Amino acid sequence: MSFGLMALGYELGDEVPVLDVAAEYTEDIERVRTYASRYMHRCPEGVGLTDLSYRAVRKALDAAGTDAGDIDLLVLAVTDITEYLYWDAAASLLHRLGADGAEAVLLTQACSSGVAAFDLVAGKFATHPEYRTAVVVAASRVAEPYWNRLETGAGCFSDGAVAAVARRGHDRLRWRASDITTDGTYVDFFRLDAGGAAAPFGTPGAAGGAPRVRGIAEVKEYFGDDHEKISAFGTHARNQYRLVVERACKRAGVDFTDLARLNLPFDNQPAMAGLVAALDFPAERTNLSLAEDYGHLGAADPLFALARDVEHNALRQGDHVALAAVGRGMSWASAVFEV
Repeated sequence: MSFGLMALGYELGDEVPVLDVAAEYTEDIERVRTYASRYMHRCPEGVGLTDLSYRAVRKALDAAGTDAGDIDLLVLAVTDITEYLYWDAAASLLHRLGADGAEAVLLTQACSSGVAAFDLVAGKFATHPEYRTAVVVAASRVAEPYWNRLETGAGCFSDGAVAAVARRGHDRLRWRASDITTDGTYVDFFRLDAGGAAAPFGTPGAAGGAPRVRGIAEVKEYFGDDHEKISAFGTHARNQYRLVVERACKRAGVDFTDLARLNLPFDNQPAMAGLVAALDFPAERTNLSLAEDYGHLGAADPLFALARDVEHNALRQGDHVALAAVGRGMSWASAVFEV
């Protein structure tokens, strides 16, 4: 199935220096210093995930010189919960764009969803020969009542959305292959214990007070704070990254070492540098240096890095670029594009 990306657009929250606002989220400022992250991006109150997504899509459509009426398929990939429960944010976004009548799909496997979305687009194009234009939106808007930007995960969590306009037969930034693998062993990591059918909000079985997503502290507790077990889990996660990228590369007919760019999730600098080193890939051909100025944009990270590569003319015709991510589940995903 041949399709390429006509254009990308993005919308970010307001840039704030991490150390200037760290005390709003945690007392452990020294831990935050170790992240070596300079900035993160926060939306003001009242700006939701679909607001960010709408603005990103409009920018991408304008850059592509096309109209919302041309959309056949919209895929919205989200990191956190959307503005409402029991609500289809993808359908809402499609309606707001003025594209009712197209197909809308909502992906919710968190940070892997933005990369996995391209595999879904390839499948939809294969089974719907009448589809010509698809829009992929990867968006992150931290739900602050449930998720602490500097404590729940081991990094700085930001708000932002990136949109890509995909066109059947387009010969620029052609999708070549994808790969996804899932390991459900760790499915309860970063779970919100209240609010679901098993423990609705306000019931005795739900968490007392304001519910919070399980975070890094609970991950350490899962492993009994055993550093050897935690290290083994980290090795397993890095191996899964390598697995999905290599399998996608093999399908695309390119060697892992020949990739011009490998765009990974934005993490704190030591963790991300460790992943790059473990993958044995040149750091200068990754988005490592970009990450320190943006914080973790969830599902949008690798696609944002690609948008920046395009924006700064960092890619040459014939280059192969791989996007890779991991999300709750846990699921690892990769997609390879040829410039």
